[in-house]
Amino acid sequence: MSSSDRRKFLTLLVAAPLGACGFTPVYAPGGAGLALRDRVQVAAPDTRLGFVLVSRLEERLGRPDAAAFGLDYTLETSETNLAITGANDITRINITGTVTFTLTDLATDAQVISDSVSTFTAYSTTGTSVATASAERDAEDRLMTALADQMVSRLLAASSRFS
Repeated sequence: MSSSDRRKFLTLLVAAPLGACGFTPVYAPGGAGLALRDRVQVAAPDTRLGFVLVSRLEERLGRPDAAAFGLDYTLETSETNLAITGANDITRINITGTVTFTLTDLATDAQVISDSVSTFTAYSTTGTSVATASAERDAEDRLMTALADQMVSRLLAASSRFS
């Protein structure tokens, strides 16, 4: 059996169970994910972290001309010292973030979904003060990106209920 034939066989072997279970790609023509694309108005941010979160959400969901849904969120972050040397110097800081969000149908003002997501990231403080400040900012940006991606995943998973 040639390498090309094996790849085709393995592809069919993997795809067969997905077809039988009713799997439909979220962004396929007629897919449930299209109910959200360019139709969600995200609440305006009021902090730098909120701006990074909203930017990622708009990157993933699009910016609506005429919104059908409103997405409200509450963002909370906290820091924890992870690594402390014998001289009481902190060398690693963990940042935990939680976003509680609600998607509302703007036409009926009905709550479509309400959920929350959490994750964490960390950064090192062993460099100069400029390097530490840069590492902190980068960690915060990564945290907001991860939280936004989790939010989109939850919204897409629930989109078949309101598409």
